Amino acid sequence: MRSGQERAVVVSALKHAAPYIRLYKRKVFVLKVGGEVFADEGATRGLMEQVGILHQVGIRLVLVHGGGPQSSKLADALGLDTKFVGGRRVTDGASLDVATMVLNGLVNTRVLAVCRDLDIPAVGISGVDAGLIRAHRRPPVVSDTGETVDYGFVGDIDAVDADVLRKQLDNGLMPVVSPLSCDESGTLLNINADTVAAAIAAALRAEKLILATGAPGILENPKDPQSLISYIDRAELRRLRDRGSLADGMLPKAAAIESALAGGVARVHVVSWKLPDALLLEVFTNEGTGTLVVDDIGALTPAEQASAGERT
Repeated sequence: MRSGQERAVVVSALKHAAPYIRLYKRKVFVLKVGGEVFADEGATRGLMEQVGILHQVGIRLVLVHGGGPQSSKLADALGLDTKFVGGRRVTDGASLDVATMVLNGLVNTRVLAVCRDLDIPAVGISGVDAGLIRAHRRPPVVSDTGETVDYGFVGDIDAVDADVLRKQLDNGLMPVVSPLSCDESGTLLNINADTVAAAIAAALRAEKLILATGAPGILENPKDPQSLISYIDRAELRRLRDRGSLADGMLPKAAAIESALAGGVARVHVVSWKLPDALLLEVFTNEGTGTLVVDDIGALTPAEQASAGERT
């Protein structure tokens, strides 16, 4: 038997969550999770239990996963070099084989196995399947240092066929998306998972894009975990980037956030998968746990600004 105090806590939590459940029922959320989560069995289960609750209360969820740490580990075991430029992985032919094995095989399948255990009706898919993501190989670019960089078999997105995902969502399924795609000739391409998640969120006109990362959120100082920014808009995000306040790994995330907001996604959240129940707290409370990013703080209603203020 629960004590009276325990029962009161449970009832209070349900009452506080109820308005959010009504608000978000049948809405689409896109959740991007980095591969580092799925390298840890306990972290994987903790996160996916939260995903299961979101699904069970009627939120239509698309999960996009990465696989960076697993790809790097396998590349090291095979004696392959791993190179990053501006937080983005350079993918040669051998690295592409590694990415394919890890993303479409190891990580995607493990996520689906956990979903089976938690009774989440998930289905695995990649950008290659049914032409979900149409892409082309990125041409060589000149970096900020003047160096010409060839990213190899890295893709830039041309279009997302949102109907491929809508059909699954309409059937009560949760798509688990690997960020691999191919060009029109069938050449496989590796695409940054944050970029894929942002493009999918925009194509689906998602209510929220949530980026689950190892950091607490967006930091004013990347070396100080206590410098968490509770809420921010696109203009301030650009200022952080321009003054070098975003670490390498956060740079592609910042670009993805801007892309999602420009594409019509109203809210982007950056949360830490390391914090217990961070996903549920971010969705079902005003205070949240990470960083909320919107197009323009000034365009929020007074009620929304008050809610944003509670996050600090």
